[in-house]
Amino acid sequence: MQNTVPPENIFAQVQQQMAELFLGSAKAYPLLSLINKIEYKETQNSVVYSDVNVRLLHYESNSRKRNRTPILIVYAMINRYQILDVENKSVIKQLLDNGFDVYLIDWGTTDPNSKMKINDYVNNYMDKCVDIVRNNSGCDKVTLLGYCMGGTFSTIYTSLHSEKVKNLVTVAPPIDSSKDTTVFGTFAKHLDVDTVVDTVGNIPPTLQHFFFLMLKPFKHYVEKYNQVVERSQDDIYLKNFLYSEKWLWDTPPIPGEVFRQWVKDVYQKNLLAKNRLRVGGAHINLQDIDTPLLNVVAEFDHLVSPNSSKVLNDLVSSKDKSLMSFQTGHTGLCASEFSQKEVWPRVIGWLTDRSSEGVFE
Repeated sequence: MQNTVPPENIFAQVQQQMAELFLGSAKAYPLLSLINKIEYKETQNSVVYSDVNVRLLHYESNSRKRNRTPILIVYAMINRYQILDVENKSVIKQLLDNGFDVYLIDWGTTDPNSKMKINDYVNNYMDKCVDIVRNNSGCDKVTLLGYCMGGTFSTIYTSLHSEKVKNLVTVAPPIDSSKDTTVFGTFAKHLDVDTVVDTVGNIPPTLQHFFFLMLKPFKHYVEKYNQVVERSQDDIYLKNFLYSEKWLWDTPPIPGEVFRQWVKDVYQKNLLAKNRLRVGGAHINLQDIDTPLLNVVAEFDHLVSPNSSKVLNDLVSSKDKSLMSFQTGHTGLCASEFSQKEVWPRVIGWLTDRSSEGVFE
């Protein structure tokens, strides 16, 4: 006869296990006070352009062999770019060590009364930055490397200004919302974004934190804090954890009108994938993109469904286009040992093959 456990005993065991998990999570909170002692240790750079809150940073390569085509990194407006420059896991440093001249747009913290839209960032700030990079480097074209929302911005920019873009690299870009099955995608499609933006204006960090933590509440509130308690004597692990937590909570407001257009046009109406998006009066047709394209996606991405990104390769006219898919998550593409060993060496190999004109010693 098969032994069975009474339901009340199962319930009691679950209660006990949950209590232990939440106790472990509570024990992590004293460690979080150490976040205030964590400072971003950025790779040396200089500000070559600034306007209001936007800055263009330049990281000049000291490598003896340099690739001629400069890279302009366009990060998302959610969180800050420092996740690309984590100590011992820096994407920026890896690019520099391989001879690339790297620039990055820092979107900064938007003005509380800002009414700027996607057009202002793409056709004003991005275009100015591209022209400065072209002028500083002496190159007619640049490589655009866009991450997440920055990948979508870079795609839009390239469709409008392909004459200035030699290579387009997109990392986890939201493109086709009809293929996005993430919690965020579902939420965005049903959000009354007009009421949200009309009420709060710019999307404040507290609202962003609440939403992103609720995407995976058990993992974000309980599991990771239990893990940090268990590994609190591992100095390297603790340092990396605290750095990630600092970055996670150091989130600037999202410009309200950008958020409104992003949610309505990209997610709810899916205009970008349908070639019906308009930015500043200009029609965005992805078939106008004929530059070499590298599209990088994460199979375990919980923020942007990989299929939402992969479709970009089918929508552009580029003859030279590649897709790289990795068994990792959204931030795992840029801030992990895996990304250092597996992702960026392959990306750099692709870029080197297409940036070698004018290489000099």
